[in-house]
Amino acid sequence: MTAGPEIHQVVLRYCRGIDRLDLGLVRSAYHPDGIDHHTGFDGTIDEYIEWVSAALARFHGTMHLVGNHLAEVSGDRAVAETYGTAVHWGDPPDDPRRNFTSGFRYVDRMQRRAGRWAIAERWAVREWTRSDAGRLMPREGTGPSGARDHTDPLYVALAQL
Repeated sequence: MTAGPEIHQVVLRYCRGIDRLDLGLVRSAYHPDGIDHHTGFDGTIDEYIEWVSAALARFHGTMHLVGNHLAEVSGDRAVAETYGTAVHWGDPPDDPRRNFTSGFRYVDRMQRRAGRWAIAERWAVREWTRSDAGRLMPREGTGPSGARDHTDPLYVALAQL
C-alpha cells in the first residue's frame, strides 16, 4: 500500500473511534507524543483523550463524514488535509449545543515511524457550525441501531471476521 491510502486510513480510524467512543482506536491514530488542537483544546494525545471523552459524553451520538482528502508526502513525513462534516445529537433535542453540524478540515502533520503512519500534530479547523436543534425526527420503525460501544453492529460483524 502506498502512503496516501495508509494516511487516509489513519483519518478514517480516528473518525470511527470518535463515533463509536472507541478511545483506544482514537489513540491509535496518533503517535504517543502526538499533539492535538481542537476548538476549546490544545494539548497532548493523553490530554486530548481525557478531554474528548468528557466532551463526547454530552451527546447521544456523533457522525463524522469525510470527503476531500489530499496527502503531500515527503519520505517519512506528510501533511494531509481532510474536509468533513460532523453531526452531533443529544438531549434535549431543542438544545443547539447538543444538536449541531459543523464543517471542518483536519490538517494533519503525519509521520511514519517504524513503518507506521500516525498523526504527529493535528489542527481540527472548524469552518462553520449550524444548529440542528429541534430538527431530529423519531424513527419510523424498528431496525438496526447504532451504539457507542462494542455492541454496535460494526463490532459484532468484526468479531465474526
